[in-house]
Amino acid sequence: MTLSALFRRDVRLAWSAGGGGPVGVIFYLAVTAVAPFALGPDLPLLARLGPALLWIATLLALLLGLERIFQADAEDGTLDQLRLGEVPLELVVLVKAAAHWTSAAFPLLVATPLAAILLNLDFKALWLTLLTLLVGTPALALIGAIGAAVAVSLRRAGVLIAILVLPLSIPVVIFGVAAIEAGIAGRPVGPAIALLGAVTLVAAVVSPVAAAAALREVD
Repeated sequence: MTLSALFRRDVRLAWSAGGGGPVGVIFYLAVTAVAPFALGPDLPLLARLGPALLWIATLLALLLGLERIFQADAEDGTLDQLRLGEVPLELVVLVKAAAHWTSAAFPLLVATPLAAILLNLDFKALWLTLLTLLVGTPALALIGAIGAAVAVSLRRAGVLIAILVLPLSIPVVIFGVAAIEAGIAGRPVGPAIALLGAVTLVAAVVSPVAAAAALREVD
């Protein structure tokens, strides 16, 4: 199986299984719709907390489909073929993480303008949020691939994956929200964006190696 075919297959499976874009977007919008009821009618407070809420909703929405990244392949024998194939397992992990981002994270970016309306964000805050999500969500997908690989042999490993992934994802959320707050306050956003991009690049190097090592240990 070529890498491009693997990418297309994973994207189709993510959407057809119901754990990809549609469910993630519904969850994402549901969180942002509930937030105004929890925070009350204080629109300035809602606008101030909106970017952080969007980042948290994005992180939680991306957790929904992580369990299926490698588990389905392990159950039907595809994972064994991938491990024995000529393509390095690290590249396979990278492609599957990219497929997860395409099927789960990209639809969230498309839905963010609607979520911004629900949270009373202005155009500047929306633009900054989209920029940080575009730079940071690949890191979340890559970190999630590590958790999915570690828990691939366990049934109903969703909670375990969340426990593994959430602590590693905290820097991404911190730098993403910091960049938005800096831009809204009129401060330079470059340093925070650079740190966010650095986290994504480090994840792109470390995640395939760590996840491939975990997959090689699967019985």
